[in-house]
Amino acid sequence: MSLADSPAASGAPARGRPRSEAVERAVIEGVLKLLEDGVPLADLSIERIARTAGVGKATIYRRWSGKEELFVDVVRAAEPPDPELPGTSMRDDLVALLEPLRQRGVMTRSSALLHNVFAQMKSSPKIWAAYHASVVAPRRRMQIEILRRGQQSGELREDVDIDLLHDLFVAPMLVRTVMRPQAATEPDLSEGLSEQIVDTLLEGLRPVSSPSA
Repeated sequence: MSLADSPAASGAPARGRPRSEAVERAVIEGVLKLLEDGVPLADLSIERIARTAGVGKATIYRRWSGKEELFVDVVRAAEPPDPELPGTSMRDDLVALLEPLRQRGVMTRSSALLHNVFAQMKSSPKIWAAYHASVVAPRRRMQIEILRRGQQSGELREDVDIDLLHDLFVAPMLVRTVMRPQAATEPDLSEGLSEQIVDTLLEGLRPVSSPSA
């Protein structure tokens, strides 16, 4: 059974005991606080998490089998909800999808968590697989559907590779949020970046006869 399908991830009791939302929230908040303070996931012990959350270790183990399973729930809890798409144009929908990534990069807590997720990709493939299944893959499908609708509506050239195009839109924002830890305090993630990325790419991707947005 994968972490994405684990009892803690699905909301079902992990060890046959009723779950307390307040206790789980305290544990998750404890992990987030430690990550925000710069503690790497590798240095987070269940004992340290329990002490920060003000609960006993047994309380954590009744709900999660270990750090990996707990961290998956932490990642899910810290992720912003999917944005509501305006539906006015392909361009506006793409901007709406990118903007939460930019905002997450300037928030200390979300930025610390994002860096930890990518740092654990190699050392803990299960965490990455669960994060990809619950966060990355659904958003990728959403953006690819937007791009396909753009081709159908004539906003986007029909000869472009949609999968590659998705990566071209997302990559600049990921570079600035993940690979530049100082970006949150510099103009790299300033307001208007989402619009700039989308408009720059669309400038060369619209059909020749299509009017500019």
